[in-house]
Amino acid sequence: MSEKVYITGIGIISAIGNNVREVEESLLAERTGIGEITLFPTVHKGKLPLAEVRLSSAALLGYTGLSGKSVVTRTALLGMIAASEAMISSGYKSGDSSRTALLSATTVGGMDLSEEFFQDYLKDPSKGRLRKVVNHDCGESTERIASFTGINGFVTTISTACSSSANSLMLGARLIKSGMADRVLAGGTDSVTRFTLNGFNTLMILDKNGCRPFDENRAGLTIGEGAAYLMLESEEMVKRSGKPVLAILSGYGNANDAFHQTASSPEGKGAILAMEKAFEVSGLSPTDISYINVHGTGTQNNDLSEGLAIEKVFGSKVPPFSSTKGYTGHTLGAAGAIEAVISILSMKNNVIFPNLNWNTPMKELSMTPVIRIKRDVTVNHVLSNSFGFGGNNSTLILSKVR
Repeated sequence: MSEKVYITGIGIISAIGNNVREVEESLLAERTGIGEITLFPTVHKGKLPLAEVRLSSAALLGYTGLSGKSVVTRTALLGMIAASEAMISSGYKSGDSSRTALLSATTVGGMDLSEEFFQDYLKDPSKGRLRKVVNHDCGESTERIASFTGINGFVTTISTACSSSANSLMLGARLIKSGMADRVLAGGTDSVTRFTLNGFNTLMILDKNGCRPFDENRAGLTIGEGAAYLMLESEEMVKRSGKPVLAILSGYGNANDAFHQTASSPEGKGAILAMEKAFEVSGLSPTDISYINVHGTGTQNNDLSEGLAIEKVFGSKVPPFSSTKGYTGHTLGAAGAIEAVISILSMKNNVIFPNLNWNTPMKELSMTPVIRIKRDVTVNHVLSNSFGFGGNNSTLILSKVR
């Protein structure tokens, strides 16, 4: 059994960059990816901001090198690009003898093409390409990524709302620790769809001015899209190869407060349990945490619930914290993995990225986020929260290799 789970490769695509280097540059420059809708076809164009990947689906297809005639969902394309970068980053080559698993998370699956199909079908029932609608299932994007990366071991899909990709990382760590896998490519991918944008708008939790996490005057979240994957490897694999290590996935925890379909419990019970479990797994204590990458969606309920939970767990010694959703928007099922990559970049650069758009402290909390980039700080352990609808709460702890 592996005592430690090492991270040897990372890949990402989001509104602030099409790869790790571009994302890192945007983070350090405090450059947001939230802006006017330019690509996504919606009646909300000019009314709501979005955090789009600034490439058309045709351009994404070109990135993969697949035929321009291929019918591939945007969710799968984003995932293929990020997963491929993580594999290259880790030095992995398909076809080796190690037991390699793929755990891919998503919430929307192939809805983007399903929506295109029904646009045509509703106008004329004889129209619409069935090739589009058959890609609807969440697992289809996972199978596409597996085929593209050449991973043919254990492959599965996780969909637990906005904690999905954090849970894929947690399951990956457990597979390695239990000796069931040597290496796991884990993460998540989600594209913008009418279903999600219209759905969140119906819930009246979209901020027309862009999300303002942990601000007293916050008015909701901003939808984003993207993908991120991390290559997890066992101690034995790393010792055998001698390859460099980016970080350690030292702790993880999941808990469900089962309070409401779309809202966290007011006092953050599930969030508290998830953080406590992550500390138990890692063997660390709250005082060891250098930085918290909060879930921080910018909704009234989430930020208050998470803030109260953090104050309960950390007491009067809450470490520096911020939500990076002001950069990427809320990428739903991909959020946990995207923010895990951002946490690793925080440790790499000894930087704490700021909580963009913040102005006014929340009256219910005694803590306030980092609002200007903090450089030359020691970042050894990062706690990253991801909370989903239905009260599915997950916490990861990522640690620097020393």
